Amino acid sequence: MTDLERPRGGVPAPKDWTYAPAPEARDVVTLADRYGHFVGGEWIEAEETYTTISPATEEPLAEIGQATPAEVERAVAAARDAYDDGWSTISPSERAKYLFRIARILQERSREFAVLESLNGGKPIKESRDVDLPLAAAHFFYYAGWADKLEYAFPNQRPRPIGVAGQIIPWNFPLLMLAWKIAPALAAGNTVVLKPAETTPLTALLFCDVLRQAELPAGVVNIVTGDGATGAAIVKAEGVDKVAFTGSTEVGKAIQRELAGTGKKLTLELGGKAANIIFDDAALDQAVEGIVNGIYFNQGHVCCAGSRLLVQESIYEPVVDKLKRRLAALRVGDPLDKNTDVGAINSKQQLEKIQELVAVGEEEGAEIYQPPCRVPEKGYWFVPTVFTNVAQSYRIAQEEIFGPVLSILTFRTPDEAVEKANNTPYGLSAGVWTEKGSRILWMAERLRAGVVWANTYNRFDPSSPFGGYKESGFGREGGRHGLEPYLQLDDSEAFGG
Repeated sequence: MTDLERPRGGVPAPKDWTYAPAPEARDVVTLADRYGHFVGGEWIEAEETYTTISPATEEPLAEIGQATPAEVERAVAAARDAYDDGWSTISPSERAKYLFRIARILQERSREFAVLESLNGGKPIKESRDVDLPLAAAHFFYYAGWADKLEYAFPNQRPRPIGVAGQIIPWNFPLLMLAWKIAPALAAGNTVVLKPAETTPLTALLFCDVLRQAELPAGVVNIVTGDGATGAAIVKAEGVDKVAFTGSTEVGKAIQRELAGTGKKLTLELGGKAANIIFDDAALDQAVEGIVNGIYFNQGHVCCAGSRLLVQESIYEPVVDKLKRRLAALRVGDPLDKNTDVGAINSKQQLEKIQELVAVGEEEGAEIYQPPCRVPEKGYWFVPTVFTNVAQSYRIAQEEIFGPVLSILTFRTPDEAVEKANNTPYGLSAGVWTEKGSRILWMAERLRAGVVWANTYNRFDPSSPFGGYKESGFGREGGRHGLEPYLQLDDSEAFGG
C-alpha cells in the first residue's frame, strides 16, 4: 500500500486526482425567446431576426434582431434627441452618478452576467467571473470619477462632448468592450448607438436592463444588433459624429475609407501579432505561466495575444519542455465548468479559419505539438497548439490566427529580438521577460507596440491606456487618454480663458 492509499483518520486517501466536474448553474440567467432593439429607452420589434447559439453545444439560445438601416437611423435619432435634450449639458457630477450606478449594478449582477458571457461566447466561466466582469465594472467606476474633472484632465482647454458616438464591438470580450466604449463616451457627455458582435449579443442586451435599473435617461444609450451590414449602417449614418470600432484590420481599413473626408472622428483598435520575448535570465516557471496566459487565455481570442514566442537560444529547449508539460495539464471543455482552462471557439467560421492556418503551418514545414486531449463531440473546439521550427516568413508567424496557436522562434541578442518582434505589420502589444530592469526599459523603448508588459502578460487596468501602431489601429482606450476621442478640445484662450 502506498502513502497515497493509506487511510487517514479512517477515510481512504484518493487514488485518482482527476478533477470532478464543477458546473456553474445556468438558472441564474433567464433568456427571452426573441429580442428586438433597445432604442430611446424602449424595446422595438425587429423586422428581421437570426438565431444566436452556444458555441460549446450548438444549442439555440434566442432569436436576435437583425437591424435594418431604418432601425439604425431610428436609434441614431433617439441618441441625437437625448443629446440635445440635456445629456450634453447636465451637471457632470450628475452624469457621474449614473455611471456609478451602472458600475454597482454590474457588481451586484456579476454572476448572472458571467454565466451569460460564457454561455453565449464560449469562454471559461472563471475568466468571465474573475476578469471580464470585475474589469467592466471597474471601467464604469473609473470614468465616473473623471466625469466632473474633464477640465483638470485637459488643462488650458475647453473640453466639450462631440455628439452621437457609433460604437461597434467584437465577440471576444463582449461586455468588457462595451464598458471600454460606453463609459468614456457617457462621462464626456456624448450619447451612444452601440452594436455588439453578431455571435455574442446577449450580454449587451442584458445590459439594457442595467440601464433601466440605473434610470439612465431614455436614448442616452441605444443598442442595435445584427451582422456587418448593421455596423456599416452605423458608420454611414449622417447623425453619427464619432465612430469607434474594435475588430479586424480588414474591416477597420474599410471603415477608414468610408469616413475619409466626412469630418467624423474615428478610433480603431484592430488586430495584432504580439511577440512575447523570453531572455535567458528570466524566471522560467513564471515565464511559462505568462506564455500560457498570453496565448491560451480566452482560447487565444485576444487581439493582443502573445502569439509569437521569441526565446533566447540558450534556453530554448528547457522552455519548450516546460511549456509542453504545462499544456498537458490544461483542461479543455465545458465553459461553465469552473475547472475549464480553455473553452469553446466562438463560432464555426472562426474554427475553420484556425484550422486552415494551422494546416498551412504544417505545409510550410513547422513542427506541430498538441497535447493529448479529448474534446466534446458537439460544439466548436480546438486543442492548444504549439509550432516549433518556425521561420519569420511563415504565415503562422505573420498573420493573426485569433486562436490557441503559438509559434516559437529564437534569437541570440536583444537587438535581434527587437528586429524580429517589430517585423510584423501589427503593433499592438509585446511582452518582455528578464530580471534586468535596464533591459526592460531598453526593450520597451525600441518595441513598436502600444503596450509592453514586463514579467507578466495580459494585465489590464482602466487607468492604463491601450491601443496600437501600424495596422493595429490608432487612438487609445482606457485612462485619461480614453476620454480624448470623445471630446472636442478648444483652446481656452480663444474664449478669453
